[in-house]
Amino acid sequence: MAVRQDTIWERFLSPVVRLLIDEDGLRRYADSINWEKESDRYRRDDVIIPSYYSNQNFHGIAGGYLNFHAAVTYDPITQYVLPPNEGIVRQALVDAVQVKPRRILDLGCGTGSTTLMLKQAFPEAEVIGLDLSPYMLVRAEDKARNAGFEIVWRHGNAEKTGLRDATFDLVTASLLFHETPDAVSLAILRESFRLLVTGGQVLILDGNQKTLRQLEWLNDVFEEPYIREYAASSTEANMGAAGFEAVRSQDVWWINQVTSGIKPIATENVRHYTPTSVDNNDLEGLGSPAFGIMA
Repeated sequence: MAVRQDTIWERFLSPVVRLLIDEDGLRRYADSINWEKESDRYRRDDVIIPSYYSNQNFHGIAGGYLNFHAAVTYDPITQYVLPPNEGIVRQALVDAVQVKPRRILDLGCGTGSTTLMLKQAFPEAEVIGLDLSPYMLVRAEDKARNAGFEIVWRHGNAEKTGLRDATFDLVTASLLFHETPDAVSLAILRESFRLLVTGGQVLILDGNQKTLRQLEWLNDVFEEPYIREYAASSTEANMGAAGFEAVRSQDVWWINQVTSGIKPIATENVRHYTPTSVDNNDLEGLGSPAFGIMA
């Protein structure tokens, strides 16, 4: 899919957002970090960057998320595209947690906004944020350090994390599925099913698919490369196909939705896990690394 150059974002929305954000402050922050050195602390040579991720613009950001500009500008942009308020929308996912999680995995964590909220809500839980962009993880770690939270940040692919079976009580993904082809979203849900303990919960926060189908112009405004494919799909149906039960969605301020599923209790071969502490620099206890080699 070719990258559009003359977009609504570039022509109209970006100039408006630029009036609302502190560009000088963002520039100073960007200049204060050695992004290549810091991102190398997370970058794993055994992680393949899929073409659907590396060859697209996302979130109005040229070149996608594989650069430090994306990490610096993601939060200032996002606060203006999640009505009525980014915190309220993300809190809807936290409020939908039905389990008492000891271990939480936040897939496609980006700059860690939802990850930090999960850690705040469940301070005793071990929380891991996983993302394909090491630059986003640098920003996420900086935010966690400033908030005083201990969170493990891991470079990896949500489709195949390499983490052990049945080792999490809660798996989440916020604003990820509209940025992936439908087949990838289904693969992520199947991976989530594998990673969850029996009775564990998956929560997906993203755009409201009914609204996006009814209002075609919203797809043009957001201009995400896979948003029409996302709108035509059903996260609920994909959860069911992945094996989840008690699947249901709730609207979040009309334009977003939270979809929940539970890994059912099997009558045999039920997997349990023994909690283990995780060191940020040594994740061998979680199993093999993500997969492949860096493209």
